Amino acid sequence: MNVYLNSIDGIADAITTMFFSKRTWTRELEEEIRAVCFRVNNRNGKFIGSSLEEDNIKYSKWLEQLTRWGWRHTTMLRFVDFSITVEGLHRGGQDDWDSHAKRFENRIIRSSTRLANFGNEMSEWYKGKIITTDTALAILGINAPNEIEVDGLIYVKAINGYIQKGMEDNPDVKRGLYMLSIPSNFIFKINLTETGHVYKERNKFGTANPEVKIMCEECVDQIEDFQKQFNRDLLLKIKN
Repeated sequence: MNVYLNSIDGIADAITTMFFSKRTWTRELEEEIRAVCFRVNNRNGKFIGSSLEEDNIKYSKWLEQLTRWGWRHTTMLRFVDFSITVEGLHRGGQDDWDSHAKRFENRIIRSSTRLANFGNEMSEWYKGKIITTDTALAILGINAPNEIEVDGLIYVKAINGYIQKGMEDNPDVKRGLYMLSIPSNFIFKINLTETGHVYKERNKFGTANPEVKIMCEECVDQIEDFQKQFNRDLLLKIKN
């Protein structure tokens, strides 16, 4: 399984939100915030530092203020978005992650078991822990028949079982034999406030599936690597 943090967006927007409530916002200040963020972060939103130390000091102060206030005033942190791609999480775990689709504002697209074909494959986490029937028979040197007859109907061999003849290419029928251990790829977006909720539910100290917990922690590792202020302490504090 691989996790890729593609980008962090909206940091300048989030910082700007701090200056509206007490009417300290000016267009000049907002333009300065955006210019500083442009200089200290790369195109993907990762902090790389500016050659101007004044920029780094300002940016650090703004983010300290944003995270100090934002964990309670959670709308501020909703302006920050994470784009993340996951490769190879097992389908059962991806279904668990999918249960947070509302938190992603439904911004999640995954490999379809209807539109894509899966073979006798599984995510890395399951390898060595389980053996499919097809693999076990091959190991034992047992050749399963290509066709069998049940109640007068002919079934042809497919991945993980048999399918009624004539339906072997029907995607809705084929996926009935797919196991939850098959690897799934997906991309999702989530804002910083909602990340706090998902992290509380799926982190390594919870009761989630082990591979889901590994994925969750890897997401946060990479977020912290991009922006150190967006760390686990903040995620656990966010009121959401």
